[in-house]
Amino acid sequence: MPGSDKLILGQVLQFLADPRGMAAGQASRVIAQGGVLVRDGMIVETGAASDMRRRHPGAMIADHGDSLLMAGFVDAHAHYPQTAIIASWGKRLIDWLNTYTFPQEMRFGDKDYAESIADRYLGLNLANGITTACCYCTIHPESVDAFFAASQARGLRMAGGKVMMDRNAPAGLRDTAKSGYDDSKSLIARWHGRDRLTYAVTPRFAPTSSPEQLAAAGALWREHPDCLMQTHLSEQREEIAWMRELFADAQDYLDVYQDHGLSGAGSVMGHAIHLTDREWQALAAEGTALAHCPTSNTFIGSGLFDLARAQELGITVGLATDVGGGSSFSMLRTMAAAYEIGQLRGNAIHPEMLLWLATQGSADALRMGGKIGNLVAGREADIVVLDLSSTPVIAQRRAEAESFWDAVFPTIMLGDDRAISQVYVAGRPMRQPAGVS
Repeated sequence: MPGSDKLILGQVLQFLADPRGMAAGQASRVIAQGGVLVRDGMIVETGAASDMRRRHPGAMIADHGDSLLMAGFVDAHAHYPQTAIIASWGKRLIDWLNTYTFPQEMRFGDKDYAESIADRYLGLNLANGITTACCYCTIHPESVDAFFAASQARGLRMAGGKVMMDRNAPAGLRDTAKSGYDDSKSLIARWHGRDRLTYAVTPRFAPTSSPEQLAAAGALWREHPDCLMQTHLSEQREEIAWMRELFADAQDYLDVYQDHGLSGAGSVMGHAIHLTDREWQALAAEGTALAHCPTSNTFIGSGLFDLARAQELGITVGLATDVGGGSSFSMLRTMAAAYEIGQLRGNAIHPEMLLWLATQGSADALRMGGKIGNLVAGREADIVVLDLSSTPVIAQRRAEAESFWDAVFPTIMLGDDRAISQVYVAGRPMRQPAGVS
């Protein structure tokens, strides 16, 4: 009924197509004075503000002036239990896990602690315009319950799963092939498909799971094919060398996952930096998605992801913070890092593509592309409102802009949580609404 309608006004960015293979700026449209009509948490209509005001006179108005309305950011790979150790100094991956990650994750068998970090993590996400993320929890079922309960309370579309890890980790962080399977199956029954929640089968990475556990994870995913499957692939060269010692018969890293039924459509591999030609071709053929984690890859010194090659092969790529190996909760900072890595690879990524990767690209990687990621009718109304003049330095650069993309790019490169003026989750404002009448 009209009284339940909400009309959110501002500049509206919509994607018309995947920008891959298209001229820069041609895969989207911007409605300079636009509106998004929301009803019961869903986008009903978009269009010119003047037309929509006239056709929906009873709608509640939230007017954001010339701020940019776009789909909420989607983080394709994150570790919420690492929230408290973000920006820990100077280690390579394996040292970083042993020095910071594993001691921190030991604490998540404590239900109260897990709940406090889940609340903190989701609050930081929303402050940065992230409305969906795919998270690694810990081996403790309590960590999964805390994450999903906090997400459900906020009405968020979230994915996550219990880490499966039965070797090469401290005793307090190891499960077994059987307990990892049993606990995960119980959590799937408890949370998967409940409200806006999706379970992800989550073997941490090949070196911390025995062949028996990887086989159990593959069996679990076959039993629940509508779940996601997430893990790590070829992040650092030392890790690859370690994998070769543990899986001497595998032809490469991806082959370990293929051999245990842990690749293909619905799987999301984090990092994927040091790949062989065979791995690139297999990822493309099987429909495995990749999560590009640029701030993590530079912070931990992993390497430079080859986005251009992934896109040339038709591989679905989402953008990810990889908190806490990643050094920022901001998807704006993550886009800026992706641009910088692209430049080092000779690939100047257009801002249209960066925004795609942070929204529709990541949604597609998580098999949520028909639900979120774009401001079009029929999608869930997860919306971020960007102030394109949030700081003096951004404002002065925007004043010189000669096009919409010139105006957006400074916020991508220089913006932070000050640029997030409002976030809507299923149409509900998560901050004090601006301009509501």
